[in-house]
Amino acid sequence: MWNYSQAVHDHFLHPHNVGPLEDANAIGEVGSLSCGDALKLYLRINDAGVIEKATFETFGCASAIASSSVLTDMIIGLPVDEALKITNKDITNNLGGLPKQKMHCSVMGQEALEAAIRNWKGEPAVSHAHEEGKLVCKCFGITDEQIKQAIRENGLKTVEEVTDYTKAGGACGDCLDEIAEILAYELKKEPEGEKKPARRMTNVQRMQKVLEVIDSEIRPKLVQDGGDIELVDVDGKRVSVTLRGRCSQCRSSEVTIRNLVEKMLRDHVEPDLIVEEV
Repeated sequence: MWNYSQAVHDHFLHPHNVGPLEDANAIGEVGSLSCGDALKLYLRINDAGVIEKATFETFGCASAIASSSVLTDMIIGLPVDEALKITNKDITNNLGGLPKQKMHCSVMGQEALEAAIRNWKGEPAVSHAHEEGKLVCKCFGITDEQIKQAIRENGLKTVEEVTDYTKAGGACGDCLDEIAEILAYELKKEPEGEKKPARRMTNVQRMQKVLEVIDSEIRPKLVQDGGDIELVDVDGKRVSVTLRGRCSQCRSSEVTIRNLVEKMLRDHVEPDLIVEEV
């Protein structure tokens, strides 16, 4: 079970402002039923540019419903310009936090609000899957510009975090390498004064860190699917592991469990680690 806050529970079980709004003069739609999450936000904005009413319809999980519900509470009574300043962080904070794997639900709320206000201003509707930029994740229609924005606004540091916030790379995994390249480029743009010189790990330190990541990040994911992983050895930048249970039978031609293990260790330990299955 996800570790949901009390606010998420309350908004999920008793959501506010649900359903179509008959006198809406602004509507924003984001997401797709085929991708598992979709949100339609209805607004009634008066002549002074103040949001008088806000309702929603959401197809998705508890986090998506809760994010949509709290967003409507947050924006009612706000001038449009103030509402546009609301970020996914604000939505998350008002919910007392979200599981990291569900952060994309708060992003969806922010995008729906922006889309609705574009609609009210008479600007053409823009699908986020077709915004300016190169399409990176074909499964969820995520562009490189969306990924860059998520990295900048939320201080993302790993490919896994990018997936949590945007869903990019969360299906077939074909785009994971490209996401890693975008992330590396964005991180290099940080001011030099804010960077700390990298410390070289000893082999003992590297092994301890690898074990920590396997126990806290990798093994729980594999166990859910009936698998497991055992660390065999760490020799410099080469990490040897044994996959057990169902994982030992996973041999997709495009994305293997070994690839995913390697990606997570590179994200959390060192970027040039090589994982070998023995």
